[in-house]
Amino acid sequence: MKLTIIRLQQLSAQDRIDLGKIWPDVDCDALEKKLNENHRLYAARFNERLLAAVELNIRGTQGELSKLEVREVTRRRGVGHYLMEEVIAQNPSLTQWWVADDGKADQQVIAAFMQACGFRTQADGWVYTVG
Repeated sequence: MKLTIIRLQQLSAQDRIDLGKIWPDVDCDALEKKLNENHRLYAARFNERLLAAVELNIRGTQGELSKLEVREVTRRRGVGHYLMEEVIAQNPSLTQWWVADDGKADQQVIAAFMQACGFRTQADGWVYTVG
């Protein structure tokens, strides 16, 4: 099967199980209730399972990505990079992208990943401008 990036608007029972593995502290009911045109959830799916996810908040032409996470067993295989590329590609009306530094992960690893995705370091996060 091919890795696909999908926008989730309703969560299936399997999606809820998989999101629990990606984000152990997630409240799937609360997450699903806040999904709309300005608050989106994207995930990487392979063999009917979610391997990674990211939330997108839209304000005008700016997109803010948060909670980017790839399941531990799937890391270092390009899933996160592909997820980022596809989310940006699937939202062509957005020209400014922002990812806040949540301080949770190894800063050197996150910085290298964000730069590999084309983002530039800014105070408290990373920015990407389309075009």
